[in-house]
Amino acid sequence: MTLPLVDAAPPTLVARTTQIPDPRDLARLVPSDVAPQDIVCWLRGGEGLIGWGRAASITTSGEDRFEAATAWWESVASSAVVRGDIDLPGTGPIAFGTFAFSRRSEQLSTLVVPEVIVGRRDGRSWVTHVTTADRLPGSHPSISAQTATPPGELSFRTGSLSRDEWADAVAESVRRIQNGRLDKVVMARDVVATSSSPIDLRWLLANLATDYSNTWTFAVDGMVGATPEMLLRREKGLVTSRVLAGTIRRTGDDERDLGLAAGLARSSKDLEEHEYAVRSVAEALRPHCSSMNVPESPFVLHLPNVMHLATDVTAVLRDGASSLALAAALHPSAAVCGTPTQMAAEVIHELERMDRGRYAGPVGWLDVTGDGEWGIALRSGMLDPKDDRSIRLFAGCGIVAGSVPEAELAESDAKLLPMRGALIGRAPGR
Repeated sequence: MTLPLVDAAPPTLVARTTQIPDPRDLARLVPSDVAPQDIVCWLRGGEGLIGWGRAASITTSGEDRFEAATAWWESVASSAVVRGDIDLPGTGPIAFGTFAFSRRSEQLSTLVVPEVIVGRRDGRSWVTHVTTADRLPGSHPSISAQTATPPGELSFRTGSLSRDEWADAVAESVRRIQNGRLDKVVMARDVVATSSSPIDLRWLLANLATDYSNTWTFAVDGMVGATPEMLLRREKGLVTSRVLAGTIRRTGDDERDLGLAAGLARSSKDLEEHEYAVRSVAEALRPHCSSMNVPESPFVLHLPNVMHLATDVTAVLRDGASSLALAAALHPSAAVCGTPTQMAAEVIHELERMDRGRYAGPVGWLDVTGDGEWGIALRSGMLDPKDDRSIRLFAGCGIVAGSVPEAELAESDAKLLPMRGALIGRAPGR
C-alpha cells in the first residue's frame, strides 16, 4: 500500500462553524496573500464552498492513492472536535481532494483541510475555522470581497503533441477500435498558457463561477476548472452521479443550436459513446448501492460552449462507503478512459504521450461523516508549481468507431474554451 508522504501521524482537528450574513460572491472572498496551492473551491450556481490556508494535508501516489487518503481522513475525522451553531452539508472540517488520473502519474494526489471555509446553501451562509489541537486559534479577520488581478499578455502553445500529431493519434485509436481491440477510448491533449505576469488563481475562479454557473467550479492544490460532470454526490444515504458523454459545439445561434441538440440526441455515434459511460458507472456503483435508477434515455445538457448527452444515475447506499471510496470505485469511468477500461488505459498511455496528472481524475470534497461531492477534473488546468506565470490546460474526447479525427480536434478546441476564456476574462459569445 502506498504510504502517506506528509502528515503520517494524523492531526487532531478542532473546527468551529458560525453562521454569518450572506457574503454574496463566494468566489471573490480569498485574501490576496494566499498562495494558489492553498486555495480550495467548490461552487455551482452561487452556492458551495470556498476556502484557504492549510490546517492539515496528505499526499499519496500509485495504485493505492485513494485507499491511503481514505484511511488518513477516516482517522482524522474520528478524532476531530467539531462545534457549531449550524448543521448543513459542508459545515465542520472539510477535506478537499484532487487525484491523479493514472497510478503511473508522477504527479501526487492530495487531500487538503483548509484553515478557513466559507459556505452557502439554501439561503444560509457560514464560516468554519479549523486548527489543530496543538495550536491556539488566532484572530479571525473579517470576510469581505477581494479584487483579483488579471494576467498579463498571454501566449498559448501546444503541449505534448502538436495538433496534427494528436489527430494522428485519434486516427490510430479509431483503427484499433474498428479492428475490435476495444469499444471506446478517451484521448486527451494539452495546451500550455504563459502570462507575462503571475497568474492569479482568484481571477480564474471568479470568471469560471460567473460564466459557467451551471457547472462545478473547483480548485484544489493548483488544479482549477469548471467541470460539468458530477462523478458522485453522497448525502444522507443517497448517491447520485451525472454522466456526460457525447458532445457537440455550440454556434451561438439559439435556433441552430436547438437543431444541433436534436441531432445530438439522435446521433448513433454519440449515443453509443454515452451508453458505454452510463453502463460503467452503474456497474461500479452496484456493489455499494441498492434501488438504482438508470434512465433509459439521456437528456441534452446545454453549456455556454458545448452541449452534452447527460444521464443522472441515482441509488441508495447500502454499505456505508464514503464519498471518496465511491469516487475511487467509479474511477476511471468510460467517460474519461474507455471500454474495456484496462485496454483503454493502455492505449491512452501509449498514444497520448503525456502524463495527464490530475486531469480527468476525481476532484471534490468530503466531510467527517463521509458525505461529499466529487466531480471529474475536466475543463481544467494545472498551475505550474515552479512557474507562477504558466498553466497547463487540458481537453479530451471520447473516440468510438465512427469518430473523425478533424471533428474530434474541433471538439477539443471547444472544450478548451472555458479555461482560455477564464484567463482572458471573456466567455464564449461575450
